Amino acid sequence: MANVILVTGGARSGKSAYAEALAKSFSGPQAYIATAPVFDEEMAERVARHQQQRQNDGWDTIEEEIDLAGTIERATAYRTLLVDCLTLWINNLLYDMAKQQTQKLNEDKMTAKCAQLEKVCAGFDGNIIFVINEVGMGIVPDTPLARQFRDLSGRCAQAVASFADQVVLLSCGIPLQLKGKSL
Repeated sequence: MANVILVTGGARSGKSAYAEALAKSFSGPQAYIATAPVFDEEMAERVARHQQQRQNDGWDTIEEEIDLAGTIERATAYRTLLVDCLTLWINNLLYDMAKQQTQKLNEDKMTAKCAQLEKVCAGFDGNIIFVINEVGMGIVPDTPLARQFRDLSGRCAQAVASFADQVVLLSCGIPLQLKGKSL
C-alpha cells in the first residue's frame, strides 16, 4: 500500500513547491504526473517553465490528462509519484465527457473515479502525493458549470483525503497538518 499524501490549498498558496520538496525527501526514482492540458500560449509557457524548473532535479515527467488511475498503475518503475494536480484532472474529465456527449460527470461518478485511485494506490509500493486546489472557500460560483466544478472538486478532495495517510493544507506558504503525522 502506498503512503498517500494529499496537499491542498488555494491558488498560489505554495502547494506545488511544498509537494515537490516533500517528494524530493523520499529516496528512489520519482515521476511527476502532470495533468495540465496545453490550450493556449500562456499555458504552454507555464508548462515549459515548470518542466525547466524540474529538469535538473531527477524527475521523469508523465503527462496524463484523463487516465490517472491507469497511469499510476503502470508507473511501477517509480518509488514516488507526484500528481499535480487533481483540480486540472477534474477539469479535463468534465471537458472530455462534454466533448463525448455520452455521459455527464456528477458527484457519484467522481466518487467512483476516486475509488479507482484508491484501488491503484493500494497496489503501489511507494509514495504518492496528490495536489488539489481548495476551491470551495470562496463565493458561490455564478454559473451551473462552475458550481458543478466546485462540487466535484470538493467531492474529490474528500474522497482522496479519506484514504490518504496525511493531508496538508497550505495557507500563505505555511503547511498546516490536517491528518496524519507531521511531515
